[in-house]
Amino acid sequence: MNDLEKLKNLILAPYILKATALIIVQRKVGGNQFRHCFSTLGILLDYKYFSDSILLKASLLHDLLEDLPETQIDEIRWIDPESNQVVDLVLEVTKQKDETKEQYLQRVLGNGSKKAMILKCADRISNLTDLHRDTHSEQKISEYLDQTIKFVIPMARQVNANMFIELTDLVAKRREFLRIQENEKIKKKVL
Repeated sequence: MNDLEKLKNLILAPYILKATALIIVQRKVGGNQFRHCFSTLGILLDYKYFSDSILLKASLLHDLLEDLPETQIDEIRWIDPESNQVVDLVLEVTKQKDETKEQYLQRVLGNGSKKAMILKCADRISNLTDLHRDTHSEQKISEYLDQTIKFVIPMARQVNANMFIELTDLVAKRREFLRIQENEKIKKKVL
């Protein structure tokens, strides 16, 4: 089956309907988590994961359980023959209540499946693309970039060389934005 046939046979509608619950979860950069999940799906398609239906379906729900913990997991498990595997992957990339962000990222890096690491990389690419100076403090951006370097870039190195390159480039560009902002502040002080 070629890529077009794989995509034609991919059943996403029930997962999209479940993901619409994320419309109520606003993002600091604007928009909502539903759009972010679609962005993550788009990144996976951009990286040609056409044949991994579990990964693609999970991308639509990857933030659902964390952002809306009241979600009934059993309703998802009955969607289609792959839904148990989809739920398992979503659970694998869901930060647990008792985990810090660093513990969570270390868990995915150290014990995560290949699919979990790919999904986390696509998620981080989407988040880095949305990371802007007008919505996040310099400290928050810097910490996020440090986390990416420490945890997510090593994941990408293991699972997808092109994601590794993109994440590295995104971090470098965001660091450059921070340097420019710092230089502007210094200039204003001098003047």
